[in-house]
Amino acid sequence: MTTHMPSIASSLVAILPELVILVTACTVLVADLYTREDQKESNHSLTLAGLVAALFAVGLVGGGSASFAFTESFVRDPMSDLLKGAILVVTVLTFVYAKDYMRERDMWVGEYHVLLLFAVLGAMIMVSANGFLTLYLGLELLSLCLYALVAFDRDSKQGAEAAMKYFVLGALGSGMLLYGISMLYGAAGGFAFADVAAAVASQGNGDQILVFGLVFALIGIAFKFGAVPFHMWLPDVYQGAPTSIVLFLSSAPKIAAFAMAARILIEGLNGLQTDWGDILVILAVLSLALGNVVAIAQQNIKRMLAYSTISHVGFIFLGLLAGTQQGYASAMFYSVVYALMSAGAFGVLLMMSYRAQDVQNIDDLKGLSDRDPWLAAMMALIMFSMAGVPPMVGFIAKLMVLEAVVAQGMVWLAIVAVVFSIIGAFYYLRVVKMIYFDKPVADLPVTTNASARVAITVNGALILLLGMYPAALFSLCQKAFPI
Repeated sequence: MTTHMPSIASSLVAILPELVILVTACTVLVADLYTREDQKESNHSLTLAGLVAALFAVGLVGGGSASFAFTESFVRDPMSDLLKGAILVVTVLTFVYAKDYMRERDMWVGEYHVLLLFAVLGAMIMVSANGFLTLYLGLELLSLCLYALVAFDRDSKQGAEAAMKYFVLGALGSGMLLYGISMLYGAAGGFAFADVAAAVASQGNGDQILVFGLVFALIGIAFKFGAVPFHMWLPDVYQGAPTSIVLFLSSAPKIAAFAMAARILIEGLNGLQTDWGDILVILAVLSLALGNVVAIAQQNIKRMLAYSTISHVGFIFLGLLAGTQQGYASAMFYSVVYALMSAGAFGVLLMMSYRAQDVQNIDDLKGLSDRDPWLAAMMALIMFSMAGVPPMVGFIAKLMVLEAVVAQGMVWLAIVAVVFSIIGAFYYLRVVKMIYFDKPVADLPVTTNASARVAITVNGALILLLGMYPAALFSLCQKAFPI
């Protein structure tokens, strides 16, 4: 018994951030039963305290070389430290932005906090998974919470439809991934990524089961990212779900999806890089093309941002397919940066929403500079960053990915990405034009609480500062992929 005590203690230390989130979720769940309606504010305070404590725990147990827990099914390494920190930061922003929006719609309840916290827990487990079994458990925990959250507004038919589409297609995507995992397990004889890597090293692409498993695993990854042609759920879910849920859905799960791709492709299937690199080329080009072109035709701002997400996923895939430390680090940098930009964009939409009136159409942003100059400036900054205008961080993220692709001799791919980025700049700049040069459709006041204004200011400042001084974050991304 005593021989196992040190390993159990070290394992519990390694999962300290996850334990903090789990305890917070359970505390909020129980506390909600015993608080009166006029005291529900305590749920919000408890949740934010737990998220900040988890962020502190990440810093406390992080740093140094990789460490393993629970018979090496769980890993804490530089990649997990950074990605968990990013997930927790965007989740804090989610709760701060969503406060007034959810309260005005009578959805400011304990279940909202608990489901989001369990979704965060699932994302963090995915980030630290050292094998397919742990990865799939984290993925399902995240997905099941998101299905419920998309349908959180019970009076919304559009929300129910979006949740049903998400659930059915999500089950299909998870099934494909699970089928791929079963094939990889059959070929490797183990669930750990190291076992798969060993099987790839000994057999290469001569083993058809390994190659088939890779294809199905890639389909699962592409679905979770929302890459073309597995994107069909994304625009409908973005449009139908409550905006506060879309804010979270567009940021934290994308970071977790990157972690899933990195663990499977880089740690498990790196020996088949030529095979999955070729598939990612097709997915990246299709996502860049369809995402940027179709976004131009959208009048609904949430659908436009959904297609924008698809185009950004194309850039993340470009970084991965480069197959180098520079490529992987730039893809990781892009994932974190995109989560920040997306959180800010939907945060502005939440702050503009007035009681029962959601901001749905792009026309609703007309004349925002007259109604709220500071909010208009923040939205313009975010749109410029998404379009890749210097000195915003979106420009640096795109530049780093393109450098990695060109370094591998794929100049044509970089040219394709640049061309579609220029096309994509149109719909971002159209939003800026409407904010500053068009007359407001309605003269409704923009009423926001002080904490949301502080959050959007910090969000905007991060986008600007990371664009001007990207070295610190990028060096952390490089440490996640040692040569």
